[in-house]
Amino acid sequence: MTPRSVRDRRTPAGAPWVRTRLRTAPGTAWALGLLVLLTSFLAALFPRAVERQGTDGLHHDITAASPGHSVLELISPQPSLQLLPAEREAAVRDAALKAIHESTRAALPAKVRPGAADSAYGFRTSRPMPAQEAWLPRPEGLDPQLSYATLSGLPRHATLRSGAWPTVRGTVTEDTDAVEGAVTEETAKALGVKPGATISVPTRAGEQLTVRITGVVAPREPRSTYWSAETLFRTPALVPEPNSTPPRLTPPRYYWTAAVLLPPDAAPALLGSTGEPEMFWRFAPEVSGLTADDVPGLRSALASLESGPGLVRLRAMAGDNASFRTELDQILAGYDTLRTAIEPVVVVAAVGVGAVAAVVLLMTAGLIGGRRREELALLRARGGSLAGLGGRLLAETAVVAVPAAALGLLAALPFFGPARLWPSVAGPAVVAALICAAVPAGAVLPHRRPRLPGARDDLMAARPSRLRTVAELTVLVLAVGAVAGLRRRGTADGGGDLLLSAAPVLVGLIAALVLVRLLPWPLRLASRAVARRRGAVCFLSLARAGRSSAGGALPLLALLLALTTAAFGGSVLAGVADARDRAAMLAVGADARISGLLDTAPLPARLVREVRATAGVRQVAAVQVMSEVPMPPGADGTGSMKNMVVLGVDPDAYSGLARTADLGTFPADRLRADKGEAGNVVVPVIVSRSVAAELGDGPRDLTTPAGDLRVRVAGIVPRTAAVPDHEFLLVDAAALTRQRTTTLLVAGDPDPKALRAAAGQVSKGISVRLRAEERAAFVDTPMQQGARKIYLAAVAAGAGYALMAVLLSLLRTAPERTALLARLRTMGLTSRQGRRLLGLESLPQALPAALGGVLVGWATITLLAPGVDLVGLALFNGPGATAPDTARLRPDPWSLTLPALGVAVLTVGAVAAQAWWASRRGSITELRAGDPR
Repeated sequence: MTPRSVRDRRTPAGAPWVRTRLRTAPGTAWALGLLVLLTSFLAALFPRAVERQGTDGLHHDITAASPGHSVLELISPQPSLQLLPAEREAAVRDAALKAIHESTRAALPAKVRPGAADSAYGFRTSRPMPAQEAWLPRPEGLDPQLSYATLSGLPRHATLRSGAWPTVRGTVTEDTDAVEGAVTEETAKALGVKPGATISVPTRAGEQLTVRITGVVAPREPRSTYWSAETLFRTPALVPEPNSTPPRLTPPRYYWTAAVLLPPDAAPALLGSTGEPEMFWRFAPEVSGLTADDVPGLRSALASLESGPGLVRLRAMAGDNASFRTELDQILAGYDTLRTAIEPVVVVAAVGVGAVAAVVLLMTAGLIGGRRREELALLRARGGSLAGLGGRLLAETAVVAVPAAALGLLAALPFFGPARLWPSVAGPAVVAALICAAVPAGAVLPHRRPRLPGARDDLMAARPSRLRTVAELTVLVLAVGAVAGLRRRGTADGGGDLLLSAAPVLVGLIAALVLVRLLPWPLRLASRAVARRRGAVCFLSLARAGRSSAGGALPLLALLLALTTAAFGGSVLAGVADARDRAAMLAVGADARISGLLDTAPLPARLVREVRATAGVRQVAAVQVMSEVPMPPGADGTGSMKNMVVLGVDPDAYSGLARTADLGTFPADRLRADKGEAGNVVVPVIVSRSVAAELGDGPRDLTTPAGDLRVRVAGIVPRTAAVPDHEFLLVDAAALTRQRTTTLLVAGDPDPKALRAAAGQVSKGISVRLRAEERAAFVDTPMQQGARKIYLAAVAAGAGYALMAVLLSLLRTAPERTALLARLRTMGLTSRQGRRLLGLESLPQALPAALGGVLVGWATITLLAPGVDLVGLALFNGPGATAPDTARLRPDPWSLTLPALGVAVLTVGAVAAQAWWASRRGSITELRAGDPR
């Protein structure tokens, strides 16, 4: 044996499989990698977008709240009177308060632990004290009430405008009779305070503590927590005199209240005052590092500080009677409410898009396996094992998919700032695992048994197996359970889980399976009908459609899921807009509302005429509003403690406006009073449900500011346009003794400037409210904006994957169709007939997808609507209290029809483009000797 014949065991027997395959089919590898990269990018981006929207919404809710609501404050009463005077004085001096400030700051939750910039501490009077100085203003004869406080870091947060900074001269004690102080510019302007002025402060001993104003200061950042947590330190206020015997019979009198700022070590002088002084430590929370996932822990920590172990630790530092208070926990509770309402709806969209992407990946795997069927059959015939073939396919798929998934992850990391890493990693990992498992399985499993040459898996000849039937029944059970659970539990309380969120996907899956089972029946009937007709185009197109693969459920499933997701997302956005339109209508009652003070001041007849003549006004309903009318006494003579609003209206005008606004419609004849009805004659009325329950069925005597009536309930409506959020009684204005117009309800599209000009010429106290302005007041919070953007992105992603599904479906059979056209052209088929043939062949797939998408989208939304509440997404940050109790989902016609039409047009267009391209190529190019197509 020569050396050449000896095989070198260190050299491979042939080229590596993976490298050879990638060099042989680089286009397939690049296309697969691009699809995996795009899907991984979206899968990594979604959790980052959700986390960022939650964090931005949290920061917005905290920063948008007034500092007085978000500040963290520790309060402790003045030192015990049982202590020595020197000990009490030392406890309130700046050094002692500063030490407690630093120690308590370290005990606050780390996520909101404040810095020293806007935090403050000091000693203040908790109850304002009257100032007797004659030079102070008294708008209505009442002495101003002044508070006194030492505020740390005043020179750092204020600028001296006039005079000098207040200082401490010597050692201030409880018996000191004079100290220096300062006021802000606004206080000085309102109260006429100038440097050198003195104010006397009453003490418990009956003596006077003199505070000499030495300076006027201006806040450097008036809106900062330092100045805005307690606005009295910065801005004086006119407040009404307390009324000790409600209800008030006379208009309230007002007096000034303001604050005087003392130097920190002047605090002992306030110990003897009658203002019940207290120590305070105020902290501005730092929320820049706070994320949505920190909210549960922060709420628990705040609860502990308010009444728990945390408060015990604070009392060990600040005194046994110290208390911690903040409204930050209420802000977090409101944030949790909004997040709980939004998250389930967003998850529904995410699950839908994820399902469509998974189906497209499976279709890609099927396309790769179908293109290599002959190659794998040959290797299997030459002794290749299923495990060996699967391992080689897994290796060549992983070489492409894993780097592509990693690149998709890396591409998503720069977006939406810092966020948790593991949710972003999970999505690309699932994408890579799915494609790596689907390609080998889809390519190898069909070769478990030998296939006869030329055997087909026709759609019309296929018979579902028992395993497929069991799987479909299992999916059906899951879908029914998910829909029933979502309808019963709903999304308003955030009680949805993954199964409930997958309800639209499961409904789409069931619809796809049903359509695949039913599709052979119309194809068989149509084939029999055209078989006897002249012309081969229709017969060939139906024969081609019937001979398509029985595994065509994936393209149909992808299209149905994409259309369902688009319809669901579009309907959610439409439902949000409808809910806000409805809330604006309920707040105003019409397109415009013109009323006097408290809706009870009379409007002149001139204004009514000018409003009717305003451009854009279609209808005007004059209403007489009588508020706080007591219910009539019961049959036993006992009075009712309930009140209602009585509305005198013109039956024709008001019923027409109620019909236009869809607020408690009723026939005008039911409310109209006969001529001459007054006194003891019974007048028909339309009432709300609770008023109907009080009045009963018989006639009742009613006393109103417009006269006495004897009324009988003629109809019940849930709401009415004039007072949508009150209990009411509608009566014909002709039956009232003293008639006057207090409110005008306008329907149409009036010019706001013209309406306000007409009202302004008559009186300055007339208010004009417009439904369009009320609607514009609905401003999305960052969380609501993020949810809307995610839904729009879901619709766009679903449309993109639907396009991929259509292209993959056509690409799978493109070689066969091209070869068919080439053969038929040799038999005399024209280019026009070829385009018609391929177009008719695509209709049995495109029409069921389009029509099925519309029906499935409508059915899904209708089935799930009772369980989907859009109040949190639409109205959480609304301007008024008058809002719909719920905002239900409804099918949006445009969201149902436009995507379906797009699918049909896209499918037919793609087939037409393929027929045009095939007609430009010669038949010799397509028909080669030995070509198996």
